[in-house]
Amino acid sequence: MNQAFEKMKMLVGMEVEDEEQPQEESSFAFMEDFNRNCTLSTKQRLYGFVTCLVAGITCTLLSMLVFFNPVKFGVTFSFGNLLALGSTGFLIGPKRQVAMMLDPVRIYATALYIASIIVALFCAVYVHNKLLTLVAIILEFGALIWYSLSYIPFARSMVSKIMVSCFDTEF
Repeated sequence: MNQAFEKMKMLVGMEVEDEEQPQEESSFAFMEDFNRNCTLSTKQRLYGFVTCLVAGITCTLLSMLVFFNPVKFGVTFSFGNLLALGSTGFLIGPKRQVAMMLDPVRIYATALYIASIIVALFCAVYVHNKLLTLVAIILEFGALIWYSLSYIPFARSMVSKIMVSCFDTEF
């Protein structure tokens, strides 16, 4: 049972407690200090992950209740996305989360996704323009899909080819 639990921990990227892994030099000195000072047990990580994920999904679903008020929708939808995004930080750790987000394969998708969340929140909270907020939410939803596809091997290239073939039909 313990071996299966250790294998599951390795699959999701959590460090195995029994083995001492060599420290490597990286540019994430702050994140290394943060990881070292904020060690959580496996049970605490799973509780944090589930709590943030459920809260994020709840916020996203509750945002549908205020769909016709783009300002409230933008705030709750964006907050739900941020909670869901942060939930994986509990599961794999903040250092690995940031490293995966800044991976050259998905750096542009990450930047677009985070920028679209910021723009949606800015339009909803500061500008109070319903049309701009609606456009920002549509952009955020598209960026969320593109960011999510970056974690599935060859998914973005497959979707791109399908989209090109759909719009490249001759009449």
